[in-house]
Amino acid sequence: MSPVRLDRAYAAELDGADPLTAARDRFHIPHGPDGTLSAYLAGNSLGAQPRTARAAVVERLDAWAQLGVEGWFAAGRSWIDVERELAEPTARLVGAHPDEVTTANTLSINLHLLLAALYRPAGRRTAILIDAPTFPSDRYVVESQLRHHGLDPDQDLVVVRPRPGEDAIRSDDLDDAIAGTGDRLALALLAGVNFANGQALDIARHTAAVHAVGAVAMWDLAHSAGNVPLALHDDDVDAAAWCTYKYLNAGPGALGQLFLHRRLSMDARTPRLAGWWGNDPATRFRMAETFDPGPGADGYRISTPPLLSLAPIGASLAIFDQLGLPALRERSVRLTGYLEGLIDARVPDATILTPRDPARRGCQLSVRLPDARARLAAIEERGVIADFREPDIIRLAPTPSYNTHDDAWRAADVLAATATTGALPPVPS
Repeated sequence: MSPVRLDRAYAAELDGADPLTAARDRFHIPHGPDGTLSAYLAGNSLGAQPRTARAAVVERLDAWAQLGVEGWFAAGRSWIDVERELAEPTARLVGAHPDEVTTANTLSINLHLLLAALYRPAGRRTAILIDAPTFPSDRYVVESQLRHHGLDPDQDLVVVRPRPGEDAIRSDDLDDAIAGTGDRLALALLAGVNFANGQALDIARHTAAVHAVGAVAMWDLAHSAGNVPLALHDDDVDAAAWCTYKYLNAGPGALGQLFLHRRLSMDARTPRLAGWWGNDPATRFRMAETFDPGPGADGYRISTPPLLSLAPIGASLAIFDQLGLPALRERSVRLTGYLEGLIDARVPDATILTPRDPARRGCQLSVRLPDARARLAAIEERGVIADFREPDIIRLAPTPSYNTHDDAWRAADVLAATATTGALPPVPS
């Protein structure tokens, strides 16, 4: 349904009536070519910088300068297990217990570590199931794990795709594929929110379907964490991993995070690839030759954490705690719905690939457009920052913590301006 009004003044009215509009002031928003603030709709690729991030990093730099190696054990400022400070806010964000989450490594490395622990092919049970379109790195991770076990991806990789002519996977089709793979299925790695089409899968439903055939349910939550509500523990998810530089606004290449359910993470018999930092902190500095795993997900850490990279994650998680994901999610539904209505009403050559039901998507809209690459360049000339995915998709993500209804209006306006002419008029001086 289109908005009641399509004029820019209505966007300003909506922003003025929304108390969370002020949250934008907590972030640095990139500027457009004319020097004014951009409509930054690329938080699904790299989140905006929290204004508190710089001070958090400088504080760590100052401690390093003042204390040197003593910073690891300085009273009141110890760096030992400083990542544990992130466990509680992370757990609140993803619906987990603090001992089920940890901050370490990067997304693809964490997927490899979790697969090394939980993918144990034996007998007929050798298959891994994924959904498509699949983010390339996930596909590479899965195929390399299969080959590592001497298996053939052509035989042991099950890929579930949308039906011909459709853009999103039907939930029934995914469940049918899981059931049809049956006792061949060892593990499913599914995307909570799809990177290309923005579809959000029902995590509880599909986790239960995977468990029903005796397999492991693992999730890539790169586009889910900080975007949609999650209840990983209650949904009985076995394991999950995600990056923190998209909706969690932790900076380019920031550390990843992982979840491992208590029934697995608290069991020292669960296999793992071990490293010194995963050793129990109580015995870590005994330098023993035998690995003594730390409790919970922390026992799956590998190496000493980069202290400077942890700081922006803490700054961002504090904002989520202050604003609350439920309120942000409500605003997200309104913002994305507003942008959807504007595109429907004003951009006749656009096709929205993302499911129309707000419960089946996060904030991202994936829009198929003729000359999409040229259209992206055109809108960026007007200060609207989005991103492109082959072959013809522009992704627009009105992130609720810092985007506005006016940002959505600007995006639709410049897309409308290119719909018939293929190029924008000159920017007024």
